[in-house]
Amino acid sequence: MTDVPSRPAPPLWRRLWPVYVIAAGLGALWKFDLFRYLSLETLREQQEALRAFVEGNFVLAVAAYIAVYAAATLFMVPGALWITIAGGFLFGLAGGSVATVIGATTGASLLFFAARTALGGVLRERAGPFLRKMEAGFSENPFSYMFALRFLPIVPFPVANIAPALLGAKYRDYAVTTAVGIIPGVIAYTWIGAGLGATFAAGEDPDIASVARNLLPAFAALGVVSLMPVLWKKTFGRKRAAPTESPSA
Repeated sequence: MTDVPSRPAPPLWRRLWPVYVIAAGLGALWKFDLFRYLSLETLREQQEALRAFVEGNFVLAVAAYIAVYAAATLFMVPGALWITIAGGFLFGLAGGSVATVIGATTGASLLFFAARTALGGVLRERAGPFLRKMEAGFSENPFSYMFALRFLPIVPFPVANIAPALLGAKYRDYAVTTAVGIIPGVIAYTWIGAGLGATFAAGEDPDIASVARNLLPAFAALGVVSLMPVLWKKTFGRKRAAPTESPSA
């Protein structure tokens, strides 16, 4: 029986196709100056038109919002915070929170698969032994690690989306920790959006910076709590696993 020769790996420039897609998306956003719409002033100026559209086309508006949030997450668009606030403004606390979690999880999932199928292989090769060492620890308790990535305020959202794919996370675990892990932040900023109507009517601006500063300690605490199973296992698991010497005869 003749051995079938293995196909050579595709060249690097073909394996980097997710990078081209993301770069093209960001380039289009810059070219058409779409970033300027991600602001409090846009919501203030367009509030009547936006609310009228939602009232007349609720299902379409929710679907469009989810699609926009997914695209913003996939293309790692800065300013997704304003989209979250807009979700609360348009759909209320409950509706905005649910729509944002669905959109963010969808976009993060697409980014996860992009990193897993092409970009991740390239980055994994460049990282070498360092990434493999992290992967070994990550595989012991992936839930704790991924929850920590979501909760710790020092970890940017795009990093938390890509790192698990490079560390060999299962998509099921990734999807669960993403959807659940972003809930506290989503609710906090959606709540701000839900109260924007009264804020605009009073001619005031919400103090978002103050809200963010108040949230940092809470997220840091959640990050520490999420890592406690890992710390417990490393501290006490090794003691239990250590062989006990039998007394000499």
